[in-house]
Amino acid sequence: MKTKYGNWMPVEYGIAASALAGACLGADIVLRIKERGQDKTILSHCAHAALLTGAAVSAAGAAYCFTAHSKFSYNGDRQLARQVTEGLAQYIDLPNGGLALDVGCGSGALAIECAKRNPSATVLGVDTWGPQYLAYSKKVCERNAEAEGVTNVRFEKGNALHLEYPDETFDAVMSNYVYHNIPSDDRQAILRETLRVLKKGGTFAIHDLMSEKRYGDMELFAQLLRDEGYERVELIDTTDGMFMDRREAAMLMLKGSVLLTGTK
Repeated sequence: MKTKYGNWMPVEYGIAASALAGACLGADIVLRIKERGQDKTILSHCAHAALLTGAAVSAAGAAYCFTAHSKFSYNGDRQLARQVTEGLAQYIDLPNGGLALDVGCGSGALAIECAKRNPSATVLGVDTWGPQYLAYSKKVCERNAEAEGVTNVRFEKGNALHLEYPDETFDAVMSNYVYHNIPSDDRQAILRETLRVLKKGGTFAIHDLMSEKRYGDMELFAQLLRDEGYERVELIDTTDGMFMDRREAAMLMLKGSVLLTGTK
């Protein structure tokens, strides 16, 4: 059995964009054939411009989707998703019998990697597994764990906005590129909800697109955590050579990737 961790950029997006580009070009060709021998009107010029612009934009979108799919693939040459997952897992060190939470576990990659690195502990992965990511599901997570031979991990439905666990339940909490996908006017509140279920002395590693537009002032947020007694709180720019460089991050629309880590 092979793992199927899916891809942050489904290949179907590239196929759809390519089809749209072809449809625009096809419509432009048909229109030109119908207009053969006729004087072109302003309206027809506008129609051609719109169709050719649509074709160009769609083709550019397809190129981006296919490039991103290749770079994110677990089995490709770049394997960026694997590199990020394994890099984040290094921040999670669990005690014997400990319990960790992966919020927005997707296909289970990060939860499974942390479980492999902490065989005497248990990792719980939660996700809503919505229709926007059809390649991800609880069944996919469980099959991946089985394929990896990992038994100290389990998965269940969960919502990052309202985690159904008491305060200070987990020895570690983590998340990877999840919260920016959640419609919210206050993503710092989502961080607070994740940290609520973390035990005193527990570690956290939350990686996301933490631009000021999405998250507000994260430097201030980190300082507030320090003022509240959190220790070793860091905001690490992962586009400065840690996982990728700034040029690649911009090309893949991952600009603003930051790891928030520390101890409660």
